[in-house]
Amino acid sequence: LIVKYVNFVLTTFCEQIGYLEDTSTKTHTAKVRDLSIAYMLVTLTYLYIGILVFASFPSPPLSKDCIEQNFLDNFPSSDILSFIARIFLLFQMMTVYPLLGYLARVQLLGHVFGDIYPSILHVLVLNLIIVGAGVIMACFYPNIGGIIRYSGAACGLAFVFIYPSLIYIISLHQEERLTWPKLIFHIFIIILGLANLIFQFFM
Repeated sequence: LIVKYVNFVLTTFCEQIGYLEDTSTKTHTAKVRDLSIAYMLVTLTYLYIGILVFASFPSPPLSKDCIEQNFLDNFPSSDILSFIARIFLLFQMMTVYPLLGYLARVQLLGHVFGDIYPSILHVLVLNLIIVGAGVIMACFYPNIGGIIRYSGAACGLAFVFIYPSLIYIISLHQEERLTWPKLIFHIFIIILGLANLIFQFFM
């Protein structure tokens, strides 16, 4: 049951990426390799920040509460390596944004208008909304930790707790294999996700 649950969650996120790659590439032989490398690099990034920085932080004498939400803010502005890292982050945003914008355009405009490129005006308005939302958030709520916490809990509630459970329950019901223990167990999973989202506002 757990393996099916995890597979469904991973499939939910990978399906759109795989679909976009299938429709935009000529050769598909390296698809598994490329996605595996991407997941490995993201995992290593999180492990580096989580283990080598947070877990090895000298506490005591210093409190871990003094660690800034933005990792680079822990270094002085005169630090040359942090300056270089910010340049690389700027380059990363310049390369990642078109990909995210294309994904949003395919998902939103494709479903609403039936065409991923209805006109240049539609694409311009969508890009202005995406960039404007980020700029407004950076101006009025520049707390990356809080943003990740709330959005992660909300998206996790939907994609990890609610959607897999509901689809699995519906599938079992259609096959007439749904039992009360399975129903109660999956409702309990949804309640856990909802509790996780609620507790984010009291931490």
